[in-house]
Amino acid sequence: MDIRQLQYVLELARYNSFTKAAQALHITQPTLSKMIKSLEEELGLTLFSRVGKSVELTDAGQAILSQAQHIVSSFKNLTSELSDLTNLHKGHIRIGLPPMVGSSFFPQVMSRFRELYPGVTIEMVEEGSKKLQIEIANGHLDMGVVLLPTNEELFDSHLIIQENLKLIVHPSHRLAQRNEVALSELSKETFILFHKDFALHDQIIAECVRSGFHPHVLYESSQWDFIHEMTAANLGIALLPETICKRLDPAHVKAIPLIEPSIPWHLVMIWRKNSYLSLAAREWIRFTQSLF
Repeated sequence: MDIRQLQYVLELARYNSFTKAAQALHITQPTLSKMIKSLEEELGLTLFSRVGKSVELTDAGQAILSQAQHIVSSFKNLTSELSDLTNLHKGHIRIGLPPMVGSSFFPQVMSRFRELYPGVTIEMVEEGSKKLQIEIANGHLDMGVVLLPTNEELFDSHLIIQENLKLIVHPSHRLAQRNEVALSELSKETFILFHKDFALHDQIIAECVRSGFHPHVLYESSQWDFIHEMTAANLGIALLPETICKRLDPAHVKAIPLIEPSIPWHLVMIWRKNSYLSLAAREWIRFTQSLF
């Protein structure tokens, strides 16, 4: 028994006539008769009683009819939904973003994506790179933006942003008027860093250690704007990406290029290798690749 046979049963029960049902189905009457007979033989039951040119459902036919209506209706709904998904009229994407990226880059990206695919919903989770990689690896998120380096054996990726960190100081700070600052010159400073859940936290500390000192960390936060406010209050120094520095008021803080070494802020979109991605998720990846 297949869905086409059930559709034939419904039409024949509707018209009580092989001729009219065949016309409605756009098939020949002999084809319809053959299909109904084949189904009856398969079930070992008579579904229709023939009375002249008219047909009537038997008790077995009535039983088939009541179920066939639900099955054919569900099949049509499924076909319609699959068509919607295929044409991206609907879908759902789960994306992980670091707070800096969420506020700086992706509102505009999401707006443009929504214009193209208004039926696709987007669930956005803001976390640090470390936690996002765990969530993506576990399948709780479809994809996310994280700081390089990442696990190339576990994730596929494409590059989104290539920037460096800048030193952020209060306008009265001893280094505020410098054109550039070497990292080693910050050995005596008090740092305000991102929280330990952020890969940038470990990256900054590792670079400081390579430069010959372990930074004294006074505060840690998960929000770049709070770090900025703490620096503007002259409570310490901070290292923030170039994009964020462009948004800061130079009357409150000074942003200075960092050298020897410069600390990269390279972000990639990642997703699990060899795992299922919905059509909407794959389109999101293609869309962001075209923009970045």
